[in-house]
Amino acid sequence: MPHRNHRYSDAEIAALWRVLRERRDMRHFVSDQLPEGLIERLVLAAHLAPSVGFMQPWRFIRIREQAQRERIHGLVDDERRRTAAALPSRNEEFLGVKIEGIRECAEVLVVALMPGREQHIVGRRTLPEMDVASVGCAIQNMWLAARAEGVGLGWVSFFDPQTLGELLRLPEGAHPLGILCIGHVREFYPRPMFEDAGWGKRLELAQVLFENLWPEDAGRTPCTY
Repeated sequence: MPHRNHRYSDAEIAALWRVLRERRDMRHFVSDQLPEGLIERLVLAAHLAPSVGFMQPWRFIRIREQAQRERIHGLVDDERRRTAAALPSRNEEFLGVKIEGIRECAEVLVVALMPGREQHIVGRRTLPEMDVASVGCAIQNMWLAARAEGVGLGWVSFFDPQTLGELLRLPEGAHPLGILCIGHVREFYPRPMFEDAGWGKRLELAQVLFENLWPEDAGRTPCTY
């Protein structure tokens, strides 16, 4: 008996590839409000992600108060300056790069790992960092859903996690992994912003796909700073 055809239609596959290619880490937003229920749909998309041992370690905090946004923005700006100071070169150039849209975007979510993750050992006994990988899958789901809805999303990782955790009153054992800026944009970047700015380029497939063993001549991703 032939296998049942589980393949999607050509149009559906093309739409999937389009959103994969056109997803961007956005930093420039307009202040228009999002449609009612969109944030909940995006969080649902995240919540549909796979997780190791079905632990579902993601938690989202929606920042509704402007004063709290400003405090978070201050933490990010502090880390932006520390990062610039730590770079071996291109310090001033980096300070001119926009890394977030916390003040301009319609919505800010903070995504954190839940506490008590050490209780979940299935799939994590030798690789405990798979909780982080699971949250990455959730954010990617949200990113793709947002792009399909015509909405921008930016993942901000410039912050001290302990300080942000204290600001948000996270329980012991919880750990923030990202500040998500979500909102309408005037346009989506044609290419990743850091690629356009000369901070790197997408590697060729042959540079990331190996067979059987790691090749001796396999290079590292070049660092441009």
